[in-house]
Amino acid sequence: GRMMAPPPTGPADEVWRARVRHFLERSRLAEIDAPLVPLTGDASNRRYVRVIPRGGDSFVLALYAESFEFDTLPFIMMASLLDQMDVPVPTVLEHAADLGVLALQDLGDITLQAHLGAGSDTDHMALYREAIDLITIIQRRGAELAAPGVLPFTIAFDVAKLTWELDFFIEHFLEGYRGATLDAAAREALTAECRRLCVELAGEPRVLCHRDYHSRNLMLHDGRLYVIDFQDARMGPAAYDLVSLLRDSYADLSEDTIEALIDRFLASTIDPPGGEAFRRQFDAMALQRNLKALGTFGYQTSVRRNPVYIQYIPRTLHYLRQTFGRTPRYDALRRALATLLPEVG
Repeated sequence: GRMMAPPPTGPADEVWRARVRHFLERSRLAEIDAPLVPLTGDASNRRYVRVIPRGGDSFVLALYAESFEFDTLPFIMMASLLDQMDVPVPTVLEHAADLGVLALQDLGDITLQAHLGAGSDTDHMALYREAIDLITIIQRRGAELAAPGVLPFTIAFDVAKLTWELDFFIEHFLEGYRGATLDAAAREALTAECRRLCVELAGEPRVLCHRDYHSRNLMLHDGRLYVIDFQDARMGPAAYDLVSLLRDSYADLSEDTIEALIDRFLASTIDPPGGEAFRRQFDAMALQRNLKALGTFGYQTSVRRNPVYIQYIPRTLHYLRQTFGRTPRYDALRRALATLLPEVG
């Protein structure tokens, strides 16, 4: 997702402006002195800039931290894969791998998150159904197009990855942001329960996951949804992207809506797990994913000094409390957390 931010000043500002100028000098996309609008990026170290040529459509430059190999860039590999699936993604207009720059189609500023603040409920529901259908396409076509040795099929949410995310939550949310101190017993209880959750999730059958499929990474453009920020795609549980969309730290959905959308997903999945079994996977995945989100928010706030994510913490804690309330089988995890995080108690 991108929102307007005041342009930064100082040396860092000059550095990226110089890179943009180098790119425009060798590109035909716009004049060298075309107006630039910095866009706030996501939680990554990429920077995004909208370029507005005097004649012709605006476009967005993604500035990477360093130069890259175009053909093996995860964003490019995943973009071409999604393109083969007929999943709408921004067109790559041009690249300068040595400068670490990609020029992308400008999809505008209307994320699904932004639209939720404006459109009608019927309107929202249609878009959410479209978003659900895109997940089922990614899973079905992902299974058909899976090639050994090719990203994103070679990486997965295995025990190590899922556990790393929850360790990150302990370090950057509980300790870093909340200032909690864990004695040896509390730490041991918590990490043991986190590990149990991760072992359960890593044992689920794996499908292709976008991995950040929420309302800030779906853009409304030309009357349809476009998917962005898909460069971290990997294999994982079928509920992964669904949880990102329906237990989304950036958007409120009623439980009735969530149930209806899970039903739609199950109805259009090729090999649906049983409804009850799938809802158990959904709840387990929701716990892991919401804890992971808190880790990101804590890190962005306390380490990166980026206060924008603080507003999303209460909703995420609310989801955790709700999920724990529905699934007594995670009571041990809930108890291990509750002394440090009274909100989930």
